[in-house]
Amino acid sequence: MLSKDNKKQFLIPRGFAHGFLVLSDTAEFCYKCDDFYHANDEGGMAWNDPEIGIEWPCVVGKYKGSASAEGYRLAGEPLNLSDKDQKWLGIKEISVCSKKNK
Repeated sequence: MLSKDNKKQFLIPRGFAHGFLVLSDTAEFCYKCDDFYHANDEGGMAWNDPEIGIEWPCVVGKYKGSASAEGYRLAGEPLNLSDKDQKWLGIKEISVCSKKNK
């Protein structure tokens, strides 16, 4: 966990998937990058896919085969997730699509 008190940071290597969950009412999250942002290079995967194995703290809900936030709750409130982040496929679907495109 990162906080204003512990002042910790973490490195996300180039090409590595990453995501974060804000557990407070407000947060400031800054990236340091080694290149300019290129929207066409962006990719992703379903944040809640059990194949990935992330245990999101304070999030309650069950994976229904998509990245949809529907049915998920954070501290009793509906999960607030961007439209874009609810459209990614699961890791197995991404792997299958990648093989088909080769």
